[in-house]
Amino acid sequence: MNFTLTEEQEMIRQAARDFAHTELLPGVIERDETQQFPSEQVKKMGELGFMGMMVDPEYGGSGLDTLSYVLTMEELSKVDASSSVIVSVNNSLVCWGLETFGSEEQKEKYLKKLASGEIIGAFCLSEPEAGSDATSQKTTAIDKGDHYVLNGTKNWITNGSSASVYLVIAQTHIEKGYKGINALIVEKGMPGFEIGPKENKLGIRGSDTHSLIFNDVKIPKENRIGGDGFGFKFAMKTLAGGRIGIAAQALGIAAGAYELAKNYSKERRAFGTEISNHQAIAFKLADMHTQIEAARYLVYKAAWDKDQDNDYDISGAMAKLYASQVAMETTVEAVQIFGGNGFVKEYHVERMMRDAKITQIYEGTSEIQKIVISRSILKK
Repeated sequence: MNFTLTEEQEMIRQAARDFAHTELLPGVIERDETQQFPSEQVKKMGELGFMGMMVDPEYGGSGLDTLSYVLTMEELSKVDASSSVIVSVNNSLVCWGLETFGSEEQKEKYLKKLASGEIIGAFCLSEPEAGSDATSQKTTAIDKGDHYVLNGTKNWITNGSSASVYLVIAQTHIEKGYKGINALIVEKGMPGFEIGPKENKLGIRGSDTHSLIFNDVKIPKENRIGGDGFGFKFAMKTLAGGRIGIAAQALGIAAGAYELAKNYSKERRAFGTEISNHQAIAFKLADMHTQIEAARYLVYKAAWDKDQDNDYDISGAMAKLYASQVAMETTVEAVQIFGGNGFVKEYHVERMMRDAKITQIYEGTSEIQKIVISRSILKK
């Protein structure tokens, strides 16, 4: 086992860290407070190659490995999880799905702009009655010969109003169940496509989350990804990789909160000494550090599996399950170490605690991850 990062990976991590502190940190509290989408920051991340990190340079991407992407996600998430989830969705769910399963025409038309950050994308699977149960799609795409007619509603869509391209999962052949589901590329501005109000969320408030409404939207046949009925498999394959990105986000949130808490404990004095000298605080930091390191190597292992073309379903699920748990526990303890100040926005950790919770929910809840893991281990 070799746990040493390459020189290139170290440079990428440092570049992401520098960007997070110089570009994301200023204004992060205000963006959270006002639910402001980080438009300028996203544009700059596109210029740095963060929006299409694993995409072949032929299609405008950076051509990097999954581990480099995970390192970037970790560093961005230490500072601003709202910005990092925008990167995650565009990379893991949109660009990867298009590059892996899209036609050459689709890659030329959409992937190049997405990978370069010229535009951003959204992945549309969840519905009012189809969150964890992704097979219960009520959105329909009726086959009309040379096009589909799309009707339905999608919920909790990241980049909902900021995206230009939407990958929409819809049911075409109801009688076939999940084998009758298709994945369609929908463009903003298509007649009948409406964007609902922005959700007022607990965390990742700088990320714009919306419901999407489709009323008789005409989608050309050439906008279908893969063969007829491939949509559910497309969604599951794409989400398996997406979990690695969210696991890295959870890891970054935890690591960022821990670093703030550790530094604060060396400055804050109580009972005549820095609070880091009190065993009650020192032991909290020891537990936090140990759990974060364990989560880090689960996340890195999942990324390595993906890069080695190994089956990464179980490693990705374990990484997301554990890293999200560590993010939640670490941020709660960070608030505790800050005491009263932890409840105040200017110290950042209360925002991190709010941001951490969603990592246990989106791109597969913790309960869904346990289903994936248990099914995998019980097959052996």
